[in-house]
Amino acid sequence: MSEKTDMKEVREFYEKMQESLQKFIVGYDELINTLTIALLSDGTIIIEGVPGTAKTSACKLFAKKIGGTFGRLQGAVDIQPIDILGMRTYTKEGGFTFTKGPVFSNIFLVDEMNRLTPKAQGALLEAIAERQVTIDNERYQLSSPFMVIATQNPYEMEGTFMLIEAQKDRFTYNVQVNPLSAEDEMKILARDMKRDLDLKSLLAKEIAITTPENIAKMQEAVRTVYASEDILGYIADLVTATRKHSDVKLGVSTRGSLALLRGAQAYAAIQGRDYIIPDDVKHLVPYVFSHRIMLKREAQLTGVTVPSVISAILESVPVR
Repeated sequence: MSEKTDMKEVREFYEKMQESLQKFIVGYDELINTLTIALLSDGTIIIEGVPGTAKTSACKLFAKKIGGTFGRLQGAVDIQPIDILGMRTYTKEGGFTFTKGPVFSNIFLVDEMNRLTPKAQGALLEAIAERQVTIDNERYQLSSPFMVIATQNPYEMEGTFMLIEAQKDRFTYNVQVNPLSAEDEMKILARDMKRDLDLKSLLAKEIAITTPENIAKMQEAVRTVYASEDILGYIADLVTATRKHSDVKLGVSTRGSLALLRGAQAYAAIQGRDYIIPDDVKHLVPYVFSHRIMLKREAQLTGVTVPSVISAILESVPVR
């Protein structure tokens, strides 16, 4: 199969996914786009937003459409690593058996991850970074493809444990989900009047548009998308600018620059191209940079925000 054909297949997959999810999800096209980009670039994603914005529903439907398995964990302070990873138990026959946790899924959703204790949060790091877990010195490979989706409510801090910078950096993308407009709210209400918002019945009748095996092939195809020396230099310039900015305490890591490259490859692929253009990079910058930039305290006190810093960097760094 040629690269050109691969990109066409990726584009068709993206269009089908967008069409399928928009039947149920209203007003969150960017979330759908970023979920698809994260999957195709073998990445992970943090979704931030208030409760009741269809984050869980979108993820369940997303897993259904790729023909994969879905695992979900509700964040709470009493969650232990074994609740995420699974556990080995001693049987009456004298041996050990392993019961898999919900992380052994193609799409693993951690709802309100900041309600997990640091110990439970740390249990996910190996899974995110290496696509495996270690239990009692035994290593278990996770499903392929594998994507972690974590949600956070940024407006409710009581009983939460904020992710430290090293943990946030492990997530490839960050998406802010804002409340719907009045027009989109009306669309939701109209659909409810027609009883078109029953996720259980929708999942029962919806069919997959691809298979996990095809997703793995598309991920390989995405990695072949060409990035010129100028594109690589532009990415490096943007990342370096975050480290030198006067209002920034901690800039984007090398892991972040790799995330930007791979995200741009996936974004180019869903456009049907086998090469990256500067606009691909610019589109991904907010999703890759926003959770990796830490502002100085004095900058925060004067009203400087991460989005404003990102906008300034995009305006000041020239395209090569």
